[in-house]
Amino acid sequence: MTTKKLRTGGEVDAWCTKCRLDLTHRIIAMVGDVVKKVECKTCMSHHLYRQPKSERESRAAARAAGASARSSEPRATSSSPRAGGAERLTAAQRAERDQTLAWERAIAGQPSGAFKPYRITHTFGEGELIHHSKFGDGVVAKVIDRGKIEILFKDGPRTMAHGQP
Repeated sequence: MTTKKLRTGGEVDAWCTKCRLDLTHRIIAMVGDVVKKVECKTCMSHHLYRQPKSERESRAAARAAGASARSSEPRATSSSPRAGGAERLTAAQRAERDQTLAWERAIAGQPSGAFKPYRITHTFGEGELIHHSKFGDGVVAKVIDRGKIEILFKDGPRTMAHGQP
């Protein structure tokens, strides 16, 4: 496989921070042979170079494969068992996973007729199933006060108004 030498003014695939996609970018700054700044050819935004997501994922998969190969080798001494890759989650990842599980448990097996359409004028109680036109199906996690509720949607909780005249 041959690779083209990168140069200022040339093109490179990169993660666009504005479009949130892997797209073709124009190189606008380099330090030595390292790309530093790029311009998205789609949205024309300038930002620091970030590897395409596909490259980051393949590199992470290779690292994980290497780690699993090393973990299958016998260890001479082991004072404590190490957590496997599946258990090594950050607090934010655990919280997101728990929220998704709570959302799935709340709406699992519910017919579409069980979901009330969200309207700012309606008043909702804890545990009620809601269908929002933008965010989809959700469940009222808690009533904050007379005018606010927290609804748990698949992509996370949102504070929304209710009972407004």
